[in-house]
Amino acid sequence: MKYNLRKHIGKLFLVVAAVMMVGLNSCKEDIDDSNLYTFTGETIEDYIANRPEQFSNFNYILSRIGYDKILSAYGTYTCFAPTNDAVTDYVDSLYNDMSKDGLPHNGMTGPGLEGLTDSLCTDIVLFHLLYSEVMGVDMNSGMTINTMLGRDINTSIDPESGRLVLNEHSFITLMDNELENGVLHEINHVLTRSNNLIAGELGKHEEFTIFNQALVATTLADSLSALERRNVILPKQYRCNKSKDSRIYTPGRTAAEDELGTCKLGFTIFAETDEVLKANGINNIDDLAAFANQVYANCAKAETGWYDYYRNNGIEVSTGTDYSNPHNALNMFMRYHILQYMVSYDNFFFTDREGVSNHAAAPIYEYMETMLPYTLMKISRINGVPRINRWVTNSTLTDREAELASPAIATVMKDGILVEKANIQALNGYIHPIGGMLVYDNDVPRGTLNERMRFDITSFLHEMMSNGLRRMNPKDVKARAGGTFDTFGGDGNMRIPENFCKNIRVYNGDNSEIYYLGGQDTPWCNYQRDELNCNGAYDFALRLPPIPDGTYELRLGFTCNELRGMMQCYIGRTSAITSMRALDIPLDMRHKPYNLDETNSNYVSSDGTVIPDEVTGWLPYYRYTTDNGVESDANMRSLGWMRGPMAYNYIGQSKNARRYPGSLRRILTKQQFEQGEYWIRFKTVLPDNTSSEFYLDYIELCPENVYNNPMYLEDMF
Repeated sequence: MKYNLRKHIGKLFLVVAAVMMVGLNSCKEDIDDSNLYTFTGETIEDYIANRPEQFSNFNYILSRIGYDKILSAYGTYTCFAPTNDAVTDYVDSLYNDMSKDGLPHNGMTGPGLEGLTDSLCTDIVLFHLLYSEVMGVDMNSGMTINTMLGRDINTSIDPESGRLVLNEHSFITLMDNELENGVLHEINHVLTRSNNLIAGELGKHEEFTIFNQALVATTLADSLSALERRNVILPKQYRCNKSKDSRIYTPGRTAAEDELGTCKLGFTIFAETDEVLKANGINNIDDLAAFANQVYANCAKAETGWYDYYRNNGIEVSTGTDYSNPHNALNMFMRYHILQYMVSYDNFFFTDREGVSNHAAAPIYEYMETMLPYTLMKISRINGVPRINRWVTNSTLTDREAELASPAIATVMKDGILVEKANIQALNGYIHPIGGMLVYDNDVPRGTLNERMRFDITSFLHEMMSNGLRRMNPKDVKARAGGTFDTFGGDGNMRIPENFCKNIRVYNGDNSEIYYLGGQDTPWCNYQRDELNCNGAYDFALRLPPIPDGTYELRLGFTCNELRGMMQCYIGRTSAITSMRALDIPLDMRHKPYNLDETNSNYVSSDGTVIPDEVTGWLPYYRYTTDNGVESDANMRSLGWMRGPMAYNYIGQSKNARRYPGSLRRILTKQQFEQGEYWIRFKTVLPDNTSSEFYLDYIELCPENVYNNPMYLEDMF
């Protein structure tokens, strides 16, 4: 207790010191090593330097690039410190490696520590450091951690020893050493990483021989080499501006004075192993091509085809041997296995269910867009493991009043394809082995996706995943901005610059200040906790996720309050303003139904009649109705509104989003959609009120056979 008190008092003085240093920091991504302080206890560097028998080798590498000073400074870092033997073994392996053409010894100038180049030292150090504290308890259930190098560490429990292991081979031998400026975990093996591009990494794994041959034959391997995009337009106030605003984290920033930034790119491959292929009668690439022909040859037929985008646009499927043709069946088969963004095994799902026992039955899922044009796959968490394209009939309908559907109408037609936990990581992506044949056949658009589809706002902003930004811990956000969580607030705002996300189109430059809030450690009533905000005289558009042909309701999910703004929504087939048409009247997000205590008598008139909100029709159904709000729901729908869903809670309160009057869904349109491109535009109607806040949590695309089903109701989840 005395040590902890001394530690916190020390940190209090450090916070004061950090505040004094804010104005001295330059606009750069590097941590300011001038922000030093003499501690009464041990810093991370003290801990390492005071134990030369364990860490002198690692400390040598730290000092080569000046990070011994940084780890003596104020901060809340995490350090994975390899032992002397671990460093020696790793350096020897680098020097003895002659496998890289033109780069013998991995570029080392000689054997031993002195032979390391500065760039190798930098890579080693940054891959072992995090911007904020991560404790052992955080890693136990498996997590993906983004390091200072921008590469991931994946944690798991070794099934044989029961010990915590990083990237499948580095065991934590002593964890949770809490120090003045963070936490140190001792590891027995230097964290290694592949510097192969994803196609090259796939080729090194013998279990994917046939799949790899197909990737090369289709020339898709050549399409998976991108590492970054360099056209990110940085906001003016973030270009080496020394004001407090410049301390908000802006991904994409590079050297001082740059006007253009970068965005990290990547890919994810779901690959059948040779064992899986052979179990399905596929022993070589010719067999795989024949299988693909059988699946895709008729997918675009005028009357019987299910690939609506191909059918609508008259695209013919080739079953020939020119596998490089993007419309060749084998090429299409392979494209449906690839996402154009990076997703680790532990990041398939983002959910919070703390204290929500009555929501345990609500399904956990994510929709992901593939490289096959305008197609989705659905990944569901079933008994704790991910499965692709699980098909359940009537999955978002119910024959009960307020519950999920009974087994009588919710029948599992396909279990879905199991995703194995391997986390094979390349320089620009992940490879996941799968346990079955993954195809975009008739059962996907007509079965799996024939349901209400709810998309968290960041699920279709793909760069948020590739750059490790989705649901980022707010303390990590603040540290990356060069500030501290305590100094600059607790929400963890990050500014999303123009062109950072290809599915966002900004029409008026810096007047649309787009922010992302990861939402961890907050009590917000948000689906998956996070949210997208925009300030200023905003005018921007989002590309909607692609869906199969059909009539759908397009809904916006949000929470309303006095901070919000008022906007006009538009929809178009392209992002060009000239293609857009207005949707309904302007949406006022400031109006909150029942801004009263729910026991207030103003809910009920003098004759005992319950008074619904005049704009939305909302009323506290759980108090004043006997049908769980079914009739009230119908009244709200007639006004173009829906309550929030039961699938998540207002964290910290004993009510779910359906019971919270501020959680609403606005039905923007009911219309025919075709599989392809759609954009939704948001333009403020209060341009002079630049402090008002656009806010979006999630969108829903719900087919007509769900919202207008003649037999069943759409479920409340």
